[in-house]
Amino acid sequence: GLGFNIVGGTDQQYIPNDNSIYVSRIKKDGAAYLDGRLQEGDKILAVNGRNLKDLRHKDAVKLFRNAGCNVSLKIQRRLQTQNGPVGHQGSRESGGLPLAAILVPGLALAATAVWILLRYQRQK
Repeated sequence: GLGFNIVGGTDQQYIPNDNSIYVSRIKKDGAAYLDGRLQEGDKILAVNGRNLKDLRHKDAVKLFRNAGCNVSLKIQRRLQTQNGPVGHQGSRESGGLPLAAILVPGLALAATAVWILLRYQRQK
C-alpha cells in the first residue's frame, strides 16, 4: 500500500460541509512515511491527475488502491496551529497549556531544589 489512511468524502465528511479527502494517519515505515513529504491532516486534491472532488469515500479508496507503483498526489498542506489539532483559518485558539501551567510547577521545583541544596550545605 501507500502507507497512509484517508478520511472524508461526500458520504463521510471529515469536516462539516467539506467533501474533501484528508490524510488521517501515516503508517510508520510505510511508503508515505519513508518519503516524508505527506503529513497527517493534508487535504488530497488529486491522485495521478484525477481530481478527488465530490467522491464518495469508497471511490477515493478505490482510486488509491489502483494508483500503481508511481503515485503523484496533489495536496493542500494543512493549516498548523500551535499545540492543537488541525485548524481552520481564523481560529486563534492554540489548544495548548497556559504558560503558567508550565512555569509555576517548574519554579516550585527549582525553589525546592535550591532549598535542599542550601540545607545540605549548612549540614557540612
